[in-house]
Amino acid sequence: MDHTAAPLAVRMRPRGLDELVGQQHLLAPGSPLRRLVEGDQPMSLLLWGPPGTGKTTIAAVVSHQTNRKFVELSAVTAGVKDVRQVIDGARRDLARAAGPVETVLFIDEVHRFTKAQQDALLPGVENRWVTLVAATTENPFFSVISPLLSRSLLLTLESLTDDDISKLLDRALVDERGLNDEFTLADDARDHLLRMAGGDARRALTYLEAAAGGARAKHEQAQKYEAASDARGSEPVSKTAEDAAPTGEGPDEAVRRDRAESPEAQSGGAPDSGAGQVVPDEVVPGQVVSDQVVSDQVVPDGLVPGRAVIDLVTLETAVDRAAVRYDRAGDQHYDVASALIKSIRGSDVDAAMHYLARMIVAGEDPRFIARRLVISASEDIGMGDPAALGVAVAAADAVQLIGMPEARINLAQAVVALALAPKSNAVITAVDAAIADVKAGKVGPVPPHLRDAHYAGAKKIGHGATYQYSHDDPRGVLPQQYAPDVIDGTDYYTPTRRGGEAAYADRVAAIRKILRDRK
Repeated sequence: MDHTAAPLAVRMRPRGLDELVGQQHLLAPGSPLRRLVEGDQPMSLLLWGPPGTGKTTIAAVVSHQTNRKFVELSAVTAGVKDVRQVIDGARRDLARAAGPVETVLFIDEVHRFTKAQQDALLPGVENRWVTLVAATTENPFFSVISPLLSRSLLLTLESLTDDDISKLLDRALVDERGLNDEFTLADDARDHLLRMAGGDARRALTYLEAAAGGARAKHEQAQKYEAASDARGSEPVSKTAEDAAPTGEGPDEAVRRDRAESPEAQSGGAPDSGAGQVVPDEVVPGQVVSDQVVSDQVVPDGLVPGRAVIDLVTLETAVDRAAVRYDRAGDQHYDVASALIKSIRGSDVDAAMHYLARMIVAGEDPRFIARRLVISASEDIGMGDPAALGVAVAAADAVQLIGMPEARINLAQAVVALALAPKSNAVITAVDAAIADVKAGKVGPVPPHLRDAHYAGAKKIGHGATYQYSHDDPRGVLPQQYAPDVIDGTDYYTPTRRGGEAAYADRVAAIRKILRDRK
């Protein structure tokens, strides 16, 4: 592995559409993206999706497979002047006497462009002086001007699945552009890497590269131990740790006893490690190396012949992030999610924040978290605080709009609001009771006066004939039957006296009294 080479994520960038992983909805035969690349049809693209899903890669493929000039601008650093320079250069390239050269202009994070900067792109896109490929992680309907949207094909990219990321890792491990089959990725390390990646291919490859560096260093150290062991192999050895140990005494105990009884130990000096022996550096007490005891030393993990091993410890050390015991596809996924919702229901804001943090650190899809919060807002809070649903929906919208890691703040705000809100399950109890009655066959006909009367002859058959308009009464409520006869008088909604629902309890009682006073 060449440590001076480009980053692994760059080296492993797909060279064609067929090497892309995921995004199968964009790669089907005859799809706009394939027509653009394979049919060489100029068409500007707007790529919308989370980080690490292939936006930059698609731009490069569009350029390379169609033999177009590729120019990349960052919306963070580029201005109107830079945009105009690229477009002017593209116009000159199209007019070259030696043959026209088309230009692909890739703009990353186009949502960071101001309106004036986006306006500067319009002539080049409209006249097809450039093929614009613009990437954004934010909703383009909020962040991209309408004229640019209407002149570009919008392609939505989805987060990569764990299977997609795993395929990328396998390819990077063996490909000569990548790690060249020099490393083995342990299963637990792979699982942790998938959790940390969170559907982001670039992040996964960056972490893999960092871990590979640590594994290589550990493997090279292990090879030094092997060389040292080989050097000692031809020398006479009086005892191994096992030979020296009395019955029932393990090699570690034997080493400690031998050190304690040695002349050097008795005189306060250092124990002799053995004349002529080669002692490896950075080792820990009591390890047997090639059947020989190396006092005060241990061979570090990773002593594996052949490939270097990327294990969980190496990965955690390399990325400075401990593994969270959380399986997004298994029991832990549902256990932690359940604990989050039950902590909210129980109004324990601190426990709820803990479980939210576990889900975030483990790489849980923030959209999954947001959906659970929206459900909880109605199921566990309901009319106790009707505004809670708006808070949860706003958090879900924020997840879509800004993405992680910033959306963690929006999710945390929603968790705090829901956990501290007055609780009521009256809404879910009401709807489930009504559904149970419907399933039990209590589905009588709609009362005639409530039936649709917006067609000729409706009232002749009694539809809507005796309907009373509620707004005609000063109270806004009239004595009138609304439910079918089979459930008339049934109370589904039973409000609690908690939070804002207490006010509804009195109102429900008063309304029911008016509605049912039909003498």
